[in-house]
Amino acid sequence: MRISHLGHACLLVEAAGSRVLVDPGTFSTGWEELGDLDAVVVTHQHPDHVDVEKLPALLEGNDGVLLRAEPETAASLTDSRLGQDGDVDLAAFHPGEVLQLGALTVRAVGGQHAVIHPEVPRVGNTGLVVSAPGEPVLFVPGDAYDTTPEGVDVLALPLNAPWATSAMTVGFLRAVAPAVAAVPVHDALLSAVGRKGYLANIGRLCGDVDIRDDGGRGVHEF
Repeated sequence: MRISHLGHACLLVEAAGSRVLVDPGTFSTGWEELGDLDAVVVTHQHPDHVDVEKLPALLEGNDGVLLRAEPETAASLTDSRLGQDGDVDLAAFHPGEVLQLGALTVRAVGGQHAVIHPEVPRVGNTGLVVSAPGEPVLFVPGDAYDTTPEGVDVLALPLNAPWATSAMTVGFLRAVAPAVAAVPVHDALLSAVGRKGYLANIGRLCGDVDIRDDGGRGVHEF
C-alpha cells in the first residue's frame, strides 16, 4: 500500500491495483491534476474535505471514476452542477456499505461528525476502512474519534481540529492501536512549531505507536 499525503486531510491511496483519492479539499494541493483514479471518496461536506469548485475538473479528467460521499454530502453534490452531469457516477456512501474496486475494499463506518460546539449543528461523517488481501488495513476516520474499528494496521490520525483536544487525540490513538503506524493528517491549522509540539506530546503518551511524520505532506509505503 502506498499512501500519498497531499496536505491536510487529502490522501491518495494506491493498493491492489486501484487508486482512491480521499477528501480532496480546499486546504490540500496536488490532487487537481491526478489521473487514472478509480474512485474519489469524501468523508463529509466541510470545504477542507471537498473542494466543490475544483472537483468537477478532476472528475472530467478521470473517465469512469466513481464518486462516493457521505450521504448529506452526496445530496449536496447532486444539487450542484455535478448532479447535472450524467457522466458522473455519484452515489451516497452510507455506514455499513462497501465499495469494491477489484481486490480493494472500502468499507464505510461511523455516521456523525464530532461536536465542534453545542450551537454548531452536527453533520454526517463517513469514516473509511480500506483493505485488500496481502495489504495492510487503513482507517481514515474523517472528522470523528467515536468509531474505532478492530484490526487496523495504519491509521490516518487527525492531529488538530476545532473539535478535538490533545487528550481526545491520544485516547483515540490508544483505542484504535494501529499495528503498523499512524500517519498524522488534518494539520493545516498548525504552524510548523505547533505541529512538532503536538507530535512530541503524542509520542510521549503513545510511545508504542510508530508515528510516520511527513511534515504535513509526503509519501508512505507499507
